[in-house]
Amino acid sequence: MGDGASLMSLLLACTRKTSDPDALPTVPTKTRADSSSNSSWFCWFIFAIWSGLTLIWNTLVDMMLFIATLVFLQDTKTPIKGAPGVELTAKRFVHRTVSLDHIKQVKNAMGMTINDVVFGVTQAGLSQYLIRRYGQNEKDEGSKQKRSNLPKNIRLRANVLSNLRPTVGIQALADMMARKSKARWGNRFGYILIPFTIALRDGPLDYVRQAKAVIDRKKHSLEAFCTYLIANVLIKIIGAKAAGAIAHRVISHSTLSFSNLVGPLEEISFYGHPITFMAPYVYGHPHALHMHFQSYVDKMTICLTIDPDVIPDPNKLLDDLEESLKLICDAVLDRGLTKEEVV
Repeated sequence: MGDGASLMSLLLACTRKTSDPDALPTVPTKTRADSSSNSSWFCWFIFAIWSGLTLIWNTLVDMMLFIATLVFLQDTKTPIKGAPGVELTAKRFVHRTVSLDHIKQVKNAMGMTINDVVFGVTQAGLSQYLIRRYGQNEKDEGSKQKRSNLPKNIRLRANVLSNLRPTVGIQALADMMARKSKARWGNRFGYILIPFTIALRDGPLDYVRQAKAVIDRKKHSLEAFCTYLIANVLIKIIGAKAAGAIAHRVISHSTLSFSNLVGPLEEISFYGHPITFMAPYVYGHPHALHMHFQSYVDKMTICLTIDPDVIPDPNKLLDDLEESLKLICDAVLDRGLTKEEVV
């Protein structure tokens, strides 16, 4: 039918503002950042050359890793990685709602995007959960640092969907259905593989800083566009079934799937029934864990699709994610960080 952005636009078209039953909800749109500046022509030329070279290099490296993942490169077998055939097992759906204002507080203080903060929180939460699953040793006498049984150099990657429409955010349904629309209805996304660093960090802010560095590099790559293009070419040449088998192999060699989607900016109602929260889930990936972050007004809902045989305690994982966000927020407040100080 369509990807998450398409389905969200359809939902918004079917609802009305709770405060004004005759008004459509405000569409959460966002324009892409303008890279132009007032610098000299020479500086801009040098920057453009360097940017183009790094874009080509990042894309080549990412595609080589993507092909290696297809052929042989697999993630480390951890307590959250599903076995072959995990997509056929029964799944359990759980969710937890946290404050979107807290995420925005970290975002504004550290000069990041909401995506950066969400990935940082996820990285911290997964680290704490896996440390518990692997077992925690007692503190050494006279040592203030904890030692854990967490293996070193864990390869843990998330398969992430990236919206390829030129206009960021959710578009009005009428605009998406227009014949010459640049944000057409349908499936307009590519796959990217994002590595998570699973480790016990010195401070909670280290998780979000490292996540921002990874995301910034991925933004300067055409990996998502290339995977989208390759998928469409393969479907036309070898058919949807064979192309699906290739995609299945790549996805199954990673550990989890990850997605996030912006939701309505104000409370909405569906035929007079107020919607208190939104918790969409994804089902069918060859993973034991799928994480989806869904915003709605001033709330962010963390939705987990899990295989209970692999992750028997999903609420503890939600506790770790919620606690990680709290620790990151407290660290920002304790240090009195501002955007200028971080930069």
